[in-house]
Order: sequence, then C-alpha cells, then structure tokens
Amino acid sequence: MDNQTITKTLFFNASREVVWAFLTDKNKLGTWFHPADRNLREGQDYALMGKADDGSPKKMCWGTVIQMEPPSKLVQSFTVGPLSGAMTTVTWNLEQAGDGTRLTLEHSGFAEIAAPFGLLMALDKGWDAHFASLRTRVSEA
Repeated sequence: MDNQTITKTLFFNASREVVWAFLTDKNKLGTWFHPADRNLREGQDYALMGKADDGSPKKMCWGTVIQMEPPSKLVQSFTVGPLSGAMTTVTWNLEQAGDGTRLTLEHSGFAEIAAPFGLLMALDKGWDAHFASLRTRVSEA
C-alpha cells in the first residue's frame, strides 16, 4: 500500500450479508451513495448515476466489478469526472466482528495516475460523507 491509498474502517451492528447488499444491490446503493444502473456483478461494467444541473441523468462514478466473493470481498475499478477517465481501484473487505461486521475500504491507484493531493483530499472527504449515510441506512435495515 502506498501513502496515497485512502483506507476507511467502519463497524456495523448488522450481518455481512446485510452490509454486502448495500454495496451491490442497485436500489440499496442509491440510498447512501448514488443509484446504480444495475446490480453489481463480477466482470460487468457499472455506472452510479446522479443528475446534471439541468436535471438530466449524469454518470457520477463508473468502472468494472473485478472480483466478488459474497459476502466477504468486492473489488472494482472506479473513476469519477475529475479523474478524466483514469481508473483507480476500490476494495471492500467485510469481516465478522463480534455480532456485527467490520467493513474496510481501500481506495488505491492514485500514485499511478499522479492525482493531485487536493483530489485525494476531496475523495477522502466524500467517502466520509457517504459513509455517514451508509451507517444510517444499514441501521434502519
């Protein structure tokens, strides 16, 4: 791991299967992140959608699901508009922790594309905001 990898760890009072569904089910993804164009499936492209200023659909993030080991591990390529199409990698690891789940995100690949530090900080802050929503949605499930 290089020093430009974003790493986040969260704990949930829910099973890995419940948390997994919020990472891979298009309807659940939309409750805390951005609505997906389809359920995430290994080997398939995905797009997480939002709205442009004029209200038209807009891709917010996109990539390909590289690996799925339900409900333990999800690896996906990932880009957003400011990356100008350069792909990074997001790895999700779900582990049982007591009666709940420990979720660890590693967002890597920034050094390979020479991403500016300001973009890294913006993505780090963005993950924090999305994870606040994820905590709420999982607790309501």
